[in-house]
Amino acid sequence: MARNFMGHQVFKGRGAASNPAVRFDAMTREPTHDGWYEDEIVEHISETVLPDRARSVITSNNSPDVGFDRSINPYRGCSHGCVYCFARPTHAYLGLSPGLDFETKLFYKADAVKILEAELAKPKYVCKPIALGINTDGYQPLEKRLEITRGILAVLARCRHPVTIVTKGALIVRDMDLLADLAKDRLVSVMISITSLSSDIKRTLEPRAASPQARLRVIRQLTQAGIPVGVLIAPVIPAITDHEIEDILAAAKDAGGSSAAYVLLRLPHEVKILFREWLGVHYPDRAKHVMSLINQARGGKDYDSEFGQRMSGTGPYAELLRTRFELARRKCGFDSARERYDLTTALFRPPAPDQVQLTLGL
Repeated sequence: MARNFMGHQVFKGRGAASNPAVRFDAMTREPTHDGWYEDEIVEHISETVLPDRARSVITSNNSPDVGFDRSINPYRGCSHGCVYCFARPTHAYLGLSPGLDFETKLFYKADAVKILEAELAKPKYVCKPIALGINTDGYQPLEKRLEITRGILAVLARCRHPVTIVTKGALIVRDMDLLADLAKDRLVSVMISITSLSSDIKRTLEPRAASPQARLRVIRQLTQAGIPVGVLIAPVIPAITDHEIEDILAAAKDAGGSSAAYVLLRLPHEVKILFREWLGVHYPDRAKHVMSLINQARGGKDYDSEFGQRMSGTGPYAELLRTRFELARRKCGFDSARERYDLTTALFRPPAPDQVQLTLGL
């Protein structure tokens, strides 16, 4: 699946405006004008979907600042197209660009349910909360057709396994039957990510994610169904969305949200290239100011990956955000988001052995 777009161009419904070179490539390509041949103008980037033949689905991590040590990602790539997505650089491991490729060349774990059941059935498996759809959104548009996330959720519900979910997609309400079943035994917690209440900002920043109003409706619907749900303001973007912190918290609380957290914009690897391009296209008047504030919160750089700092930054601007958020969170009556991982593991029961295997010795 070679990258088939070069240059810089804004496409309707896409967040990235280019396909930055893969950082692992030994060679790079650049468009040139030789006076003889010009590429045709590309008006549409088609989407391709392929199976990802994974040998395991539960991924472990030792990051001290994410609140969980294991996760499941049903998909690679995400058609939500959020230009700031910290997961974009992972597409480079597939030999694909973190830019438009990330939004249009998608992969799904075809055997996720079968593999998950086998992993949960291992004698030495220790039950701990699993974060579902963290690297890329488990409720992106592709899920409506493939239902990989629902299949995984059904296994976890059957095994009474605790799970946490973060999403920008309204499709999660489809699975309220499974979520409500898990919630009655304190086995699930959901965070709805809201970056801005402005549809105009969302349209270019997160082109194919649910609208802000739809996400607030999701909070209300899940709350009414007895499912613990909070709001994650992620990312907070300096001089673009940072003024909305208090309004987002108030709106989420009014919708029934019970917990809240935030994450300062992260720009690892190629994401910094894509975000600067986005600023140049949509906010050229304040691009320098935005990056100046980001640099102030990241030790003079575009990004600082240091544990304990990468989620909230350092310095006066980052401290101001922390203070504003904490004051607003307490004023609205939100619990700390860390409490959402306080789920029970006492009810876990491994998947039943395959009935065919039970008859082999007969």
